[in-house]
Amino acid sequence: MKKLTALLLVLCMVLSLCACGGSGSASSGEKVVKIGVFEPSSGDSASGGKKEILGMQYANSQAPTVTLGGETYKVELVYGDNGSSTDKAPSAASSLVSAGVSIVLGSYGSGVSMAGGPKFEEAGIPAIGVTCTNPNVTAGNSYYFRICFLDNFQADVLANFGMDKFGAKIAYCLGETGNEYDQGLIAFFKQVFEAAGGKVITDSFPTGNSDFNSYLNKAKSENADVIFTPVSIAYAVQILKQADSLGIEAPFLGSDTLDDNMVLEALKGTSLKVYVSTFYQEGGSAEFDKGIKDYINGSSEALAANGGNDTISAVTAMGYDAYFVALEAMKKADSADKAALMKILPSVTYTGVSGSIAFDEVGDAVRDTAYIKTADTANGTWVLETVQTGSVQAEETEPTGSAS
Repeated sequence: MKKLTALLLVLCMVLSLCACGGSGSASSGEKVVKIGVFEPSSGDSASGGKKEILGMQYANSQAPTVTLGGETYKVELVYGDNGSSTDKAPSAASSLVSAGVSIVLGSYGSGVSMAGGPKFEEAGIPAIGVTCTNPNVTAGNSYYFRICFLDNFQADVLANFGMDKFGAKIAYCLGETGNEYDQGLIAFFKQVFEAAGGKVITDSFPTGNSDFNSYLNKAKSENADVIFTPVSIAYAVQILKQADSLGIEAPFLGSDTLDDNMVLEALKGTSLKVYVSTFYQEGGSAEFDKGIKDYINGSSEALAANGGNDTISAVTAMGYDAYFVALEAMKKADSADKAALMKILPSVTYTGVSGSIAFDEVGDAVRDTAYIKTADTANGTWVLETVQTGSVQAEETEPTGSAS
């Protein structure tokens, strides 16, 4: 009995060590490293989260193993659904910590990234944000990195585009009350637009609102030259449908959240003019485009996650790149140990389908390019309008953000 008890204690210790080490063996005997996927599969941002996950899953199908220390490890994606909610994000982050992941990817949504970030920091697990654009995701959290541009850059690009393209003097900005992403982008946009001599009118709608007629009529009565709506996909669909019924002629400017095929579907057959800033345009990499379309069309589950068609979302390309940045960190560290990855990540560089990726001293991406796309409402597709570059960095972090 004493020998049996001792044996059981040894087994428990071995299992405990495997759980803490960031790598281990699957039941099949394969050596495994785990990458956490911290994304919304439910809630208001689920459409974007699922598309971002698709990119990671496709990348995993292309590179399902990594060689570390001369041994081959299977790369396993472990999912934590943050529910598009800052209330649910901490528990989703904790579930990934408990699963023993070595590194985390995500999230679509700056608010949930900020809410879950402290859990990764406490556990000493580095996280790579994919499209969480708010400056405060990385501010004060040395364990959070990201591969996307930031909101102050995005707002600068959109404000200048509106003035250059349309000669805009009056801008109407509409966002959700209390949504840090919406309000942060609007604050940055207002700074740039007013500094150039323009007039900005801002309004906020309550969470759960579904009637936007009064806001849109106000934009019309104020003779707005452009309407800036950096809102979630769900709200954008409602706003644009109602704008069409009201005969709104002013062009809409949208942030990266509007780069979604659900938005395209809402615009189909309308006369609305919509322009969005984003991270990737279909056609940027022929090899990636063909591969991801084949992947999406090869599975009914993947097709459903992509909204029912094979339009490539920029967040899918970003999810793909983020996976390979994580793999590059493991290869450079020759380890899946979380401390080793944290030490090596600041020096990791990678050329992905969305462009060159490197990190600055804060952990933010060194990026100065955004794609401006416009909706072809007749065919339900995005068309590249222009590629905008700039030098806006993340020094200003007072305006905060939360959705993507």
